[in-house]
Amino acid sequence: MSSNWNLNFVNTPTDELVTCGRLDAAHLDEIHTGGVRTVINLCPPTELDWDEQAQVEARGMQYVNIPVAGPADLSAAKARELQAAVQAAEGKVLVHCQSSNRVGALFALGAYLDGADVETAVRVGQAHGLTKMEGAVRQILPQLARG
Repeated sequence: MSSNWNLNFVNTPTDELVTCGRLDAAHLDEIHTGGVRTVINLCPPTELDWDEQAQVEARGMQYVNIPVAGPADLSAAKARELQAAVQAAEGKVLVHCQSSNRVGALFALGAYLDGADVETAVRVGQAHGLTKMEGAVRQILPQLARG
């Protein structure tokens, strides 16, 4: 899907989901006006130099933080946590990290856990922002226990 969002590394895999890279306070008004009701941040708090949670909540949006520091933090548990947060959200959801790479990686893991083969899971990840972490994702997927 194409996007008119003025965000870094933006993807709109569905009408109700936007994925992107690093946000700043200036983006929050745009995403709120664009209908986003929940922001899910995959950056550990140490990566942020501003209080994203306070700014998101001040605009009436929900905020969820699922810290993923890098490839070593990719896990079935984190993928399931992201899936649960997206499913629990009401309205449009925005999921972000610094470059949307960790976002795509977790969506790829989730797709694999839900029964997709490796290639399909990687394509799902790419649609959500997976780029440089593709190699790590390909190594992790066969090690995940499905079920």
